[in-house]
Amino acid sequence: MSHLTTVRIAGATRAGRVDGDEIVLLNAPDVGAVLRTGEATESGERVAFDEADLAPLVAHPGKIICVGVNYLDHIAEMGRERPDFPTYFGKYREALVGARDDLILPDPSVSTQIDWEAELAIVIGRTVRNVSTSAAIDAVAGYTVINDGTVRDWQRRTTQFLAGKTFEGLSPLGPVLVGTDELGDGSGLEIRCEVNGVTKQLSSTSELCFTVADIVADLSTILTLEPGDVIATGTPSGVGAARNPPEWLADGSVLRCSIEGIGATENRCRLP
Repeated sequence: MSHLTTVRIAGATRAGRVDGDEIVLLNAPDVGAVLRTGEATESGERVAFDEADLAPLVAHPGKIICVGVNYLDHIAEMGRERPDFPTYFGKYREALVGARDDLILPDPSVSTQIDWEAELAIVIGRTVRNVSTSAAIDAVAGYTVINDGTVRDWQRRTTQFLAGKTFEGLSPLGPVLVGTDELGDGSGLEIRCEVNGVTKQLSSTSELCFTVADIVADLSTILTLEPGDVIATGTPSGVGAARNPPEWLADGSVLRCSIEGIGATENRCRLP
């Protein structure tokens, strides 16, 4: 599978195939559309990858499902017990931005507790329901990077995570989709988060409590997974809320989230 991406161009979004240092534009509006149709012809147009205006990899995912407390090192830093089952919560598409977009922080009167969470994101490639763990990877098109941008005080206002997890414009998704033919079951990949050039999170996807196959199989028992659905698999240790004292993103902070074999999102934070 080629590395795929989604760019903004001429007032619209277009899917593209990465070819060296260029993107070959496809006749499809985004990577999600490519996955749903199973094909997309090349337009012959090219743009430089480094100069491209990257949109969220999947511009209009049908579902964005996140897994909480799913890294063994993060479970330990938060003082939690190893869970018996995955913890799920949702995120809406308004939370998504491109891999190089600015992150627009909430007004300080709303919150200043803006945290980082670098995560491996699964992108579903075919429709599945009640798939077995052994067959679950066959439903995965590939992987990308997501920052599960979190407004901690809003997350903790109630027992439900949603309010703090889906603030608009805090979750970059990209830069590219890399297939399972290269990354297999998604294990053994270095995952890193840097703020202003300082490493805050450094771990491996082998620290996942529930693996990619576990998550896809379990979710497919609950509901039908469809091409273009995005599943964020959880974050490793090193989040700002667990530091003493806590650390938060602020106006001017540069957040970089990277995963081995995929690439990085890099976003400057700014106030409205």
